[in-house]
Amino acid sequence: MDPLYLVAILPPEPIFSEVWAMKQEVHTLTGSRNAVRLPAHITLIPPWRQAAEAEATLRAELRDFAALEEAFSVGLQGFDWFGNRTLFVRVTEAAALQAFHADLAGWCAARLADIPRETRPFTPHMTLATRDLPPSHVSALRQLFQARSYTASFLVSSLQLFRHDGQHWLPIEEFDLKAQV
Repeated sequence: MDPLYLVAILPPEPIFSEVWAMKQEVHTLTGSRNAVRLPAHITLIPPWRQAAEAEATLRAELRDFAALEEAFSVGLQGFDWFGNRTLFVRVTEAAALQAFHADLAGWCAARLADIPRETRPFTPHMTLATRDLPPSHVSALRQLFQARSYTASFLVSSLQLFRHDGQHWLPIEEFDLKAQV
């Protein structure tokens, strides 16, 4: 079977560790494990399968794309839910991120036919718990995170390619964006 790939933005420290600690807390409280299988991140291209032989082209195209894109700021503020299945940190100040994502989607559509076109609207977020969240824990988790605040911002200066090895998501390559002028 062809490997799974994922493209994401990873926040810098200390945000990386702060969000990771919240993911671990939710895992400890609920037993939900899906969200702790990846580090704290904002998904740009959701998981897709493609032939391993095409990875070199994928990496070259992402490198070329990143070299043309300027770094930009992203904010995080508070928590929200998709239904009762997914708890996440809300991304704010998302206009630059939305534009960056649109540029990436256009680049991939023109140059990387293996990447499926996303049919859902891009809703940037950092997942804390997802699909395997036990329904019996949702109410308490909602109360816990409604009473909590979290605010941070960071400069997005790279994107990350991951490949799934059948057990874990492995970082394959980080692609630096053009520095802000």
